[in-house]
Amino acid sequence: MNHNAACYFVDRHVADGRGGKAAFREAAGKKRTLTYGELSEQSGRFADALLRSGVRREERVVMLVLDQIEFPVMFWGALKAGVIPVPLNTLLTASVYEEILSDSRATCLFVSVELYAAVAPALNGNPYLQKIVVVGEAPEGTIGFDDFMAGAEPRDAVEVSADEPAFWLYSSGSTGRPKGVRHVHGSLKYTSDTYGAQVLGIREDDVVFSVAKMFFAYGLGNAMTFPMSAGATAVIFNGRPTPDVVTDIIVNETPTVFCGVPTLFAATLHHWDQTSPPAETALRICISAGEALPAEVGKKWKGLLGVDILDGVGSTEMLHIFLSNNAEDVVYGTSGTAVPGYTLRLVDEAGRDVEIGEIGELLVNGDSAADGYWNQREKSRATFEGCWTRTGDKYEMTGDGRYIYCGRTDDMFKVSGIWVSPFEVEQALIAHPAILEAAVVARHDEDGLEKPMAYVVLKGDAGDAVLEELKEYVKASIGKWKYPRWIEAIDELPKTATGKIQRFKLRDKA
Repeated sequence: MNHNAACYFVDRHVADGRGGKAAFREAAGKKRTLTYGELSEQSGRFADALLRSGVRREERVVMLVLDQIEFPVMFWGALKAGVIPVPLNTLLTASVYEEILSDSRATCLFVSVELYAAVAPALNGNPYLQKIVVVGEAPEGTIGFDDFMAGAEPRDAVEVSADEPAFWLYSSGSTGRPKGVRHVHGSLKYTSDTYGAQVLGIREDDVVFSVAKMFFAYGLGNAMTFPMSAGATAVIFNGRPTPDVVTDIIVNETPTVFCGVPTLFAATLHHWDQTSPPAETALRICISAGEALPAEVGKKWKGLLGVDILDGVGSTEMLHIFLSNNAEDVVYGTSGTAVPGYTLRLVDEAGRDVEIGEIGELLVNGDSAADGYWNQREKSRATFEGCWTRTGDKYEMTGDGRYIYCGRTDDMFKVSGIWVSPFEVEQALIAHPAILEAAVVARHDEDGLEKPMAYVVLKGDAGDAVLEELKEYVKASIGKWKYPRWIEAIDELPKTATGKIQRFKLRDKA
């Protein structure tokens, strides 16, 4: 049996009579549609073009490509050829691109013309790159995508085992050297059989829209793995998903499944405070990941649209969500329970399981775990411990088996000998009507002891006078020792491209 993931996610649909069904619809630009039949044919041609151009099986090709129909053609075509696609974050700097291109030893770069200027400085002197293929008008010294594909004939997917390398994803590298996370063919179907089928309940008649782009593990599952597992349709958007744009897409493209991140959900609700929410949508479910969803955001969204947000936890190392709320059991303020197919543990610094109600680091066991980091053996050993993967997240488990997010391992600190979760304080702050966003870090007081400090983004006309009021508000909400001793209003919080707050920058500032 051929375990090439492209057989299941692409070619199977043609054999099952869904060749004419739309797999992807663009929500911007030319607004093109790509059917499953067209994707099968074009990805087969891309596989042929790769091999005819001299790219060999298991070599890496980097994809610096916007969310447009060429993305799935390249990704699945590379898998068909046995070549390793490496989708990259489209928001990085030239120096990071240079590091990743060198680290991966990619022999070919595929880039959207809109992104070429950003990566061009990273290309000089690279000893591995043999071809640069541009989607759009090709600059001098590069090859146009249409020219690259010219004359190629559709190829069948090469035969692989489920454990063979399929693709890499580079971690954000926001706090250190980017890590190439190596995933195998079988992991894609594992995530769709677990979270996609048993939590999201993906259906053939679904239309899915994800604000997380396809180069992220989260977006890859949302926009490709899950809809393509069921023969559904994904709406893809190549621009910045601002609240007004997201509202237009929800209204005009009528998705039934919306995949967001906490920052975007909060910003969209604030946008609707100034305008108004959609009077009617086709949404049946929404999901969130990237950071824990504040309870107030989830409740307000449900109140306005009548649709729940399923908050979940995933990682690049595990490929998608392994801990989540589900449609029949949503408790806002928690990350839910283990996704079927995954096992979870909470351990202390010595690796011992902690008791219910205690805080520990979250470990996960599931068959979508990465095969390790490329060329970083020490970090692989520290993260992947046999069948267990360390997440770096701190959690508390309740008596009924739910998990409450407490923060990243590096973000936790003690006040008066008691662990304080920055996220708990942030949720208390966000519950105040004047606060749009909040981030909490440790700061030393005059005695050298750590105490909470908060950075907040105020809503609309809220003034600095509210800052002192916030201290008493938090005391009354979660406890006197947890309140922020210092509160500073700033215009925006520093974040990664995925919308995660970069607390290390705020710690430096504090």
